[in-house]
Amino acid sequence: MISTAASLSTGVSWASLPVFMAGFGPILVFIVSSFNKAAYWRIERFDYICGLVSILALVAWYLTKSPNVAISLAILSDALAALPTMLKGWKYPETENGFLFLGSLFSASTSFTEIHHWNFAEVAFPIYLILLSLTMLFLIEGRRKYLNYKKVL
Repeated sequence: MISTAASLSTGVSWASLPVFMAGFGPILVFIVSSFNKAAYWRIERFDYICGLVSILALVAWYLTKSPNVAISLAILSDALAALPTMLKGWKYPETENGFLFLGSLFSASTSFTEIHHWNFAEVAFPIYLILLSLTMLFLIEGRRKYLNYKKVL
């Protein structure tokens, strides 16, 4: 959401919609899981670090008046937040579905149809989302295939 706000402040318009959706989706999951009595999560130290990096992104944006600083820190924060899923996908690939990341891959790719100026504010987060989606897809599905192949042997 920080990256969306920073991008919008530089004049980016529709190209920021997939970036917005990358933040809005997890917010919806959080809200829905809050009402699900069977849902379980535990906030750990790492979650606080990600939250702190997000707050630092806002503070850095305010102090530097540079949307690019905010976008860079938002990417860092999101990458840190993706690490637990990557680790879980590596250790227990059967608990994840890598093909679900095709949706975010497609969504991030649509940003490029609306880019008017090829600058950092317009392309950084979509490129990051594409790389993250591909990483998650290949990590989870590749690991699952490897472990299944290993079982056969």
